[in-house]
Amino acid sequence: MKLQFDANQQFQLDAVAAVTDLFDGQPQGAPEYAVIKMGAGTGLYAGQQQTELGAGNQLLVAESKLLASTRALQTLNDIEVADPAAALEAWELFDGPANQSRSCPHFSVEMETGTGKTYVYLRSIFELSRRYGFQKFIIVVPSVAIREGVLKNIEITAEHFRALYNNLSFESFVYDAKKVNRLRQFAASNMLQILIINIDAFRKNFTGTEDEQKSKRDL
Repeated sequence: MKLQFDANQQFQLDAVAAVTDLFDGQPQGAPEYAVIKMGAGTGLYAGQQQTELGAGNQLLVAESKLLASTRALQTLNDIEVADPAAALEAWELFDGPANQSRSCPHFSVEMETGTGKTYVYLRSIFELSRRYGFQKFIIVVPSVAIREGVLKNIEITAEHFRALYNNLSFESFVYDAKKVNRLRQFAASNMLQILIINIDAFRKNFTGTEDEQKSKRDL
């Protein structure tokens, strides 16, 4: 038996748009990081830098534009905001040059049970890749059972998404601290990458064995 998926459910398309339209104005360009060195940086790899970190998504939308897009989407979806002028909720990261801090905004999208949440966030991944060139995605789930469900969903929707997105190549895998080479491939590849991890496996890296902690450091 082969499952068929309807790509034109309007409420699901609206949900995908609620994610992808946040980044309206983001140019689609080369990744910010690459582990290859291309001399003058021209041609296929123009705009990339050599770094041990790998190839990462680069957010180029100004904070003011991101805030405006967020408020517009909240208004469109009848979400009340106490203070529309307030800054977006964000984490403060220290991973820039000279360990300078930067703001990393985070967003929550809510959907009712039974409306196809997994399909929507998987399709959002492909749409973000197509529209903006984002290539690195991590799906964090609360349990091994749900993790296996996500893997199965990716398997059964792969052909559907390839048909929708011009046979876009992608790789998906489960996080395993003992398989460092696979994690390096995730970091270095310019192909769309989807990593699935259950939260206990993530926590274990901070309280697990010395070998597990070493695997994380070596990455």
